[in-house]
Amino acid sequence: MKSADRNLVIGLSLIAGLAIGGGALVKAQEGQAPAHATSAAPPPPDAEEAPPPADALSGAVVIPPSPPTEAADVEPAPAASASSQSAAKPIVPLKRPRYTSAVLQALDKVTAQTLRFEVPINKPVRYKSLIFVVRACETTAADEPFTDAAAHVEIDSQPIPQDGKAPPPARQVFRGWMFANAPGADLFQHPVYDAWLIACKTEAPSA
Repeated sequence: MKSADRNLVIGLSLIAGLAIGGGALVKAQEGQAPAHATSAAPPPPDAEEAPPPADALSGAVVIPPSPPTEAADVEPAPAASASSQSAAKPIVPLKRPRYTSAVLQALDKVTAQTLRFEVPINKPVRYKSLIFVVRACETTAADEPFTDAAAHVEIDSQPIPQDGKAPPPARQVFRGWMFANAPGADLFQHPVYDAWLIACKTEAPSA
């Protein structure tokens, strides 16, 4: 092809391109999108825009509610230790040891004679015109703050019967507890005789 013909073809191509571009520009100015331009699809006609919340119109800031916090696990109270449980229990006092006989001492205030003798439990023993009956004899337990012996004693006054005569009736002159370390706590008072506890003897077998 000759150079004049080639220049003619190039010029016609430029004129055609300018014509196509000018038509697209005219359509764009008239509100029509060019054929090769792609646009987003318009919203459906029935879709209505949701109104803004009232708080947005008034300028208030809506604070979303905070999620509920989980309550801390409440730990159960620790179980009482063995020492505290034992401390809570009432303390049972130890039993006092019991004995099978009591050792007594008597004084004749007229003659100033004294006599120490043994009285088995629940067996009467005579000293001149007195009859002694010991109902119980015990000592303090190991958990008591002091040491002592105590005897429950009954004393009857009965003159010695004469030969061939019936004995006169006995008359009780003392009944109570005697204490070895405190003879004056429950004193046996008699115009002729004195008597007091010395000790308990021969421990009784435990039941």
